[in-house]
Amino acid sequence: MIAWLAIPLFVGFAVYLLPQLDRASAFTVMLVSICVGLFQVSLPSPLTMQLVDSFGVTLLVNQMSGYFVLLNALVMMAVVLYCWPTEKGAFFYTQILILHGSVNAIFVCADFMSLYVGLEVIGVSAFLLMVYPRTDRALWIGLRYLLISNTAMLFYLLGAVLVYQANQSFAFTGLATAPKEAIALIFVGLLTKGGIFVSGLWLPLTHSQSDTPVSALLSGAVIKTGAFPLVRCALLVEEISPIVQFFGVATAVLGTSCAILEKDTKRLLAWSTISQMGFVLVAPVVAGLYALSHGLAKAMLFLIAGNLPSRQFEVLQQSPLKRELWAGLAIASLSISGFPLLAGYGAKALTLEALSGWPLWILSITAVGSAIAFAKFIFLPFVTSSEASESLVASDLSIAAKSSKGRTDSWFWAAIVLLTVGLVAVSGLTLEAYNVQKIVQSLGTIAAGWLAYLLIFKRVKTALPKAPERFEHLVGAMSLVLVIFLWGISRKGSI
Repeated sequence: MIAWLAIPLFVGFAVYLLPQLDRASAFTVMLVSICVGLFQVSLPSPLTMQLVDSFGVTLLVNQMSGYFVLLNALVMMAVVLYCWPTEKGAFFYTQILILHGSVNAIFVCADFMSLYVGLEVIGVSAFLLMVYPRTDRALWIGLRYLLISNTAMLFYLLGAVLVYQANQSFAFTGLATAPKEAIALIFVGLLTKGGIFVSGLWLPLTHSQSDTPVSALLSGAVIKTGAFPLVRCALLVEEISPIVQFFGVATAVLGTSCAILEKDTKRLLAWSTISQMGFVLVAPVVAGLYALSHGLAKAMLFLIAGNLPSRQFEVLQQSPLKRELWAGLAIASLSISGFPLLAGYGAKALTLEALSGWPLWILSITAVGSAIAFAKFIFLPFVTSSEASESLVASDLSIAAKSSKGRTDSWFWAAIVLLTVGLVAVSGLTLEAYNVQKIVQSLGTIAAGWLAYLLIFKRVKTALPKAPERFEHLVGAMSLVLVIFLWGISRKGSI
C-alpha cells in the first residue's frame, strides 16, 4: 500500500529524466491504480494501518475508498489519453502524477495531519496545472484558487490542532471528543475545498475557465478530496452525520437551482458539480458509488464541452453538432439524470433509498432539477457526418465550419470511450437498484424534468448574477459559514 502511494510521486519526478516516456509512464501508473482500486472494492472487511505512532499516519482502506481510487485513476487516465497527441511537456505530466498520488493518499487516509499535507500538495499541483497555459487569465484564475484554498486550510489547521490537543491524536475518530470549535474550523476548510454550499462559490469560475483537461480533472476527481473526509468522518462519528447531511441537501439545492438558470455550458457543468457534491454527502454509505458515477460523467462532459463550437447554449441551438459529439453529451447527461443502464441511475436510486423524511423529499425534487439542467445538452440539435459534408459542399459554412470545430481525433475518442465503458460497467455494481418501482420512478423524474424544460425553462432568459463569485465575497462566505457554526454552538451548546 505504501509503495502504491509512493509510485506516482517517484515516477512523476523521474519523468524529467526520461521525458520521452512521460505519457506512457503516466498511463502505466493509472493502470496500477485501477488494479489497486478494484482490489479495495473487493475487500471483504476494512483494512487499517497505523504508521509510526498516534502522531503518525493512519490509513483506512475499504470498499468506499476503492470507489474513490477507481474514480481518480479512470478520470486521470482519460485525461492522459486526451492530452497524448498535444504538445504538453514533462512538467504537465509530472504535475498530473503528483496530483494523482496526492488524491489517492486523501482517499485512504484517516487522520487530519496526513489529510492536511495531502490537500496542500493537491492545491499546489492544481494551481500549477491551471496556470500551465501561461496566459494572464489562467494566472489570475490559478492565484484566486490558491488564495482561497490556502485561507480555507488555515481554518482547517487550527481545527486539527484542537483535535490533537483534546485527544493526543489526529485520528478522525477524535472528532467525537474534540471541542465544537474544532469541528466548525475543520468543516469550514473542507466545505471550501469540496466546493460545498456557499463556501464553494469559487468553483464555477475556476472550473469553467480552466483548460479543458484541467477542468475535467478538477470536476471529475480533485473536488472529491474535500467531500471524502466529510463522508468518512460521518461514517466514523455518528454525531457528525446530521451536519454533513444538512450541508449536502443545501448544496444540492443551491447547485441545481443555479445550473437550471445557467446559459454557459461549462459554467452549467461547474454548478452541477456543486449540486452533485450535495448528493455525495447526503448518504455517506453510498458516497463512493455516487462519486464514481458522477466523476466519470462529469469528466466526459467537460472533455466534450471544451470542443463544442461555442460555450453559449443560445448559439449551440442554432449550430447542429456532429452526431458523435452529441451522443457523448447525451450519454453522460443521461447518466447524471439517472437513466437506467448507466452508472448514475443506480447511484441515485441507492442514495434516495438511504434517505427518509424531508431530505428524501427535497432530493427527489432536486433530481427533477438535474434532469431540467441536462435537458439543455440532450435537446441540442445534431447532424450526421454525411450531412455536415453535404453542408460543406453546398457552402453552408455556418453549419459545417462550426460542426467541425474542436478535436475529434482517435485519442479524443479513446478518452470518451474509456469513460463511457466506465459508466456502463459501474452500473453493473448497482444491480440491487433495478426493480420496476425504481425504474419507473427514475424515468418519471427524467420525463418531468424534460417536460419542465421544454415548456418553461427553455424560454427563461434570466441571467445569474456573478457578484457573489467575486474574490472578496468568497472570503466573506467562508467567514459567514464559520459564524453560523459558532453561533449554533453559543445558542445550543452543540452544532
